[in-house]
Amino acid sequence: MIKKITAALLLSFSAAAMAVPLGSQSVLVVEEGTGKVLLEKNANVVVPIASLTKLMTAMVVLDSKLDMEEPISIDKDDVDNIKHSTSRVPVGATIARGDVLQLALMSSDNRAAASLARTYPGGPTAFKAAVNAKIRTLGLSNTRIEEPTGLSPNNTSTAADLVKMAEAAANYPTIRRYTTDTKEVIDIKGRKVEYHNTNRLVGAKGWDIDLSKTGYTEEAGRCLIMRIKAAGKNATLVLLNAKANSARVMDALNIRRLLTGADEPKVLKASTGRKKAARSTPRRRRAAM
Repeated sequence: MIKKITAALLLSFSAAAMAVPLGSQSVLVVEEGTGKVLLEKNANVVVPIASLTKLMTAMVVLDSKLDMEEPISIDKDDVDNIKHSTSRVPVGATIARGDVLQLALMSSDNRAAASLARTYPGGPTAFKAAVNAKIRTLGLSNTRIEEPTGLSPNNTSTAADLVKMAEAAANYPTIRRYTTDTKEVIDIKGRKVEYHNTNRLVGAKGWDIDLSKTGYTEEAGRCLIMRIKAAGKNATLVLLNAKANSARVMDALNIRRLLTGADEPKVLKASTGRKKAARSTPRRRRAAM
């Protein structure tokens, strides 16, 4: 009997791999409403999550019921000293908290996310405590978040936990709206500056996206969370550690193809061992996107 079960699992793995080729290291696709797993690969492997962190940052900020019209000044303490990435939000700029939140979510700006934690009541220490409380509330047993941007490789989670986080974030209309805006013009020091969504699939023909967040660091690779609708089916997908943006996009395209019925939905199972983050020299400009 055990041999038959093992053989069946191997056949299922092979068939699913052929039906839906995947470049991301960890993948999980869950049907909304039913919780049915449509596609799975290394869903319980703990890995760095880069700017997917910002969904948690946004939830904690919105939970605080702070005034979204209150101006926030971008401070030198908000500058990235982990990866030394650049930002289009200059130090000294004063921006409404709501616009800062939009920049953190839509454009994945690290200074914006850092400023949200710094100006949280009680400062970064209180912000981190609120994050940890939110993690416990959501039952994210394999998630650890040390700072608000995702620049730290110590911000880690699993695809399984991140589906839960995405489902929680989708309960915030502000998060859904900001993560699916294609672009926005914001006043920066008296100058109109246009910012764009880091996910090029948002607004693309044929895509119906209800929630989106990209992520990238050297340790995390290319990451993506989306809630999408295709052929009347709603699903949440998590892609972690793709080696290139093209691989991440191709995985998303293949998953949409599965949802529309072009591929037979099969659950792909893979190892669930813990993966250590690779060490490498960080690149400028592209961290925690």
